[in-house]
Amino acid sequence: MDERGAEKKYITTAELRQHNTPSNIWISIQGKVYDVTGWLKDHPGGDLPLLNLAGQDVTDAFVAYHPPVAWSFLDRFYVAHLSDYRVSEVSREYRRLVAEFSQKGLFDRKGHGACTSLVLMVVLMSMIVYGMVYTESPVVHMACAVLMAAVWCQSGFLGHDSGHYNVMASGWPGLNRAMQVLAGNCVTGISIGWWKRNHTVHHIACNSLDHDPDLQHIPVFAVSDKLFKSLTSVYYKRKMVFDRFARFFVSYQHWTYYPVMIFARFNLFAQSILLLASNNHVPDRWQEILGVAFFWVWFPLLVSCLPSWSERIAFVVISFSVTGTQHVQFTLNHFSTEVYVGPPKGNDWFEKQTMGTMNISCSPWMDWFHGGLQFQVEHHLFPRLPRCNLRAISPLVRELCKKHHLPYSSFSFLEANKRTIATLRTAAFQARDLTNPVLRNLVWEAANTHG
Repeated sequence: MDERGAEKKYITTAELRQHNTPSNIWISIQGKVYDVTGWLKDHPGGDLPLLNLAGQDVTDAFVAYHPPVAWSFLDRFYVAHLSDYRVSEVSREYRRLVAEFSQKGLFDRKGHGACTSLVLMVVLMSMIVYGMVYTESPVVHMACAVLMAAVWCQSGFLGHDSGHYNVMASGWPGLNRAMQVLAGNCVTGISIGWWKRNHTVHHIACNSLDHDPDLQHIPVFAVSDKLFKSLTSVYYKRKMVFDRFARFFVSYQHWTYYPVMIFARFNLFAQSILLLASNNHVPDRWQEILGVAFFWVWFPLLVSCLPSWSERIAFVVISFSVTGTQHVQFTLNHFSTEVYVGPPKGNDWFEKQTMGTMNISCSPWMDWFHGGLQFQVEHHLFPRLPRCNLRAISPLVRELCKKHHLPYSSFSFLEANKRTIATLRTAAFQARDLTNPVLRNLVWEAANTHG
């Protein structure tokens, strides 16, 4: 009997797996089974995490992404207990760490990162406007382009933080949402709604070649020869065709990596616009659209203040090029780590996050440059944890990884770049290898199928 006096219903893990379609989504959390089909459209994290983990035990993922108050909402979805529920030792210790951090208030201690970033952005923007409007020196104008890149980088870090947890005081409803739209849409021109949809799936399906959108860059990049099999992207709902064009681009990807990163921002602009124009559910769509539109008003207007087209073009190229360092940061943490094909599993959360992420080792004074991304292992395990606390918990995570013989990868920024280029180079040479009959057949079939 349960606490309400009703007889408990039990199902097995095998039965739970059968409830894994969009019209029939069951999940298990700490041995209780919930029917969340009706919650799909209202889930704050979007529909894709529930769809990706449907029919599984998702306790670790739930613990990682939800504050304690979320537990009180589960009873409305309860349908049964899991008769063969088991917890691995590493999951047990991971949950203990989450509880320990919660008791210490680490999820609530945000420091002054958001305020500092805002003040810095305001100061830099003031310098940029003054330098571009009230000076005639080309050198000053190009220096403003570098400062513009610094604003975008800091805004990107702030948008990332506000997407994972409330960066502003919890007593101000809606303030965190305003910060998201300001940092993402208004300042950078990138939809925070698109970013949250993409980034949440990336965390849930970390380094799954067919589920994680952050590794799906065919025809430009391929981090593994597994992508040569023309996998179907679950996120984009299309086949990632490895045809002769993809083979050509991938064959030289270790040379094109940095040039592409310079202009990677255009892809984010395009993805934002495509989502906002699509039929997909986008919370507060008009806020998103107005925020992006605001960017495309102020930025061209600012560039038009420059006296000549040569300076305007140089300003855009320099600002985008320097901002490209942030796009390099985004890829360093995952491109050279382990990958797999298939859906994510809710009961190996700790293992998948540690195998698919890599830290950048640096001194504390360089934390401003990496914006929390240097502790990628810790961030993926505890996405709600403010970045100011990541360095403090890293020894505990390293110890737990060592205890369970799991990787804890940490390299210098230079070494991480070398490893990423080496991964791209290996896949590039594999793409060139026409002596491989499997690859030759795949390219031939793709070319004939898609013209």
